Amino acid sequence: MEKEEIQNNTSADQNEDTVKENEKPEENLAEENKQEIEQEAQEEIKEPTPEEKIAELEDKVARTFAEMENQRRRFEKEKEDAFEYGGYSFAKEALNLIDNLDRSKHVLESDDKLKETEALKKTLEHLDIIKKDLISIFEKNNIKPIDSLNKKLDPNFHQAMMEIEDDTKEPGTIIQEIQKGFTIKDRLLRPSLVGVSKKVTIKGEKTEKNQENPENK
Repeated sequence: MEKEEIQNNTSADQNEDTVKENEKPEENLAEENKQEIEQEAQEEIKEPTPEEKIAELEDKVARTFAEMENQRRRFEKEKEDAFEYGGYSFAKEALNLIDNLDRSKHVLESDDKLKETEALKKTLEHLDIIKKDLISIFEKNNIKPIDSLNKKLDPNFHQAMMEIEDDTKEPGTIIQEIQKGFTIKDRLLRPSLVGVSKKVTIKGEKTEKNQENPENK
């Protein structure tokens, strides 16, 4: 019995030693990890040098000045646009006055009862005076009519509404002005509505085209 107890005690001691030996590497590993973490933390908390601080401040100042300059330029551009084009919407609406004068003039000229009368003549003269005064006021405010007749069609200023056969003009030439267009400074206020010339189609050519394309009949 005593021998068995001695053997058991010996085995227990050996097991404890084995456990302790197994625990040592884990403790050492944890200690090493702790040291590495502390070292990294110290590196992160490392105080920047005076040169680095100065370079960082210079960069911040440069960025701030650049942003202030951009804001100043945007403000100047907005102020300039407001000064030069602030009346854009009003000017566009005011063009309806000229349109209405032209419509009134056309209605009066088409009235058979008024044709060749002195009253019609005087009324048309007054309407023309009012229209000229309006255009003069517009021009003083840099609102100018677009010159269209006998000009080549320019999509930036003209909008073609129809094509008119005319061999006396080069195709694409404006030969009719339906509604006058206007600009305000260098911007388009509204395009001119126009009719442009195209080549006269000969009847023989039409017949040949219809024979070639019977679906177009």
